[in-house]
Amino acid sequence: MNNFNKGIISSFLGSFWWGVIGVLYFKYVSFVNPLEVVSHRVLWTIFFLFFLIIYNGKQNKVLSILKNKKKFLILLFSGLMIFINWATWIYALTIGQLVEASFGYYIFPILSIFLARIFLGEKLNFKKKISISIIILSIIYMMLFLENFPYIGLVVAFSFAFYALLRKIIEVDTDIGLFVESLFLIPIIIFIFYYLNQNDEIVFSTLNINLSLILTLAGPMTVIPLFLFVRGSELSGLGPASMIFFVAPTGQFILGLFLYNEPLILNKLFGFVFIWIAVLIYLKDLYENN
Repeated sequence: MNNFNKGIISSFLGSFWWGVIGVLYFKYVSFVNPLEVVSHRVLWTIFFLFFLIIYNGKQNKVLSILKNKKKFLILLFSGLMIFINWATWIYALTIGQLVEASFGYYIFPILSIFLARIFLGEKLNFKKKISISIIILSIIYMMLFLENFPYIGLVVAFSFAFYALLRKIIEVDTDIGLFVESLFLIPIIIFIFYYLNQNDEIVFSTLNINLSLILTLAGPMTVIPLFLFVRGSELSGLGPASMIFFVAPTGQFILGLFLYNEPLILNKLFGFVFIWIAVLIYLKDLYENN
């Protein structure tokens, strides 16, 4: 099997994990306060990556980033973006809004192109301009005709797109970057654990070993699909990997609609149709240029 095919398989597994396995896991623990769940996601990601970095002998790379003021600040802000993204997505699962959250991940790649054009000066061809225009129209449509503003989908999309933009500005290994970002979030999760404990809302304890062990899986559930997807993009290229990425929001959309019986309002369906048209144009452009 050549590297390209290995990359496609790796990207697919990472995207499938995000869109199906990850959804099933986080939905299973959705009765837990979403603030506690996202805190465990940060905590056990740090724990998981710490041993991985030690094993691979990358400690010096971590220290060099902490000494680099530019990378330090960028990873601080990217850490805040990924925390907002994780927290919003987990909150969406908790309140039964997985379909709307999937909308955010559908528009994320195209939104990233738009942000890259604004902040990095990357050029847009005609088809990318059409895709971005359709996304803007779909958002305007849903703002005008939906009873509830699709804030969850937009927060998911913009937080992840700005996260991707910040990570694109600096060249940092995936594992090192995520580890440093997560370290910056330690004060936030300490405050969250303190707040939950003061209000007797924390569920992680020796009194419930099984649930506590399940919550520790939030780390691997975060890191493994990320590595699979990044490895896939390295082997097959970012274009093909981006095409495969749409497996993730599609899996979320299908599970939300058919397994968790979330309602799909007609006007929201029309908005999604616009999104899918933009995605198809985007994918066709990627296929023609890779």
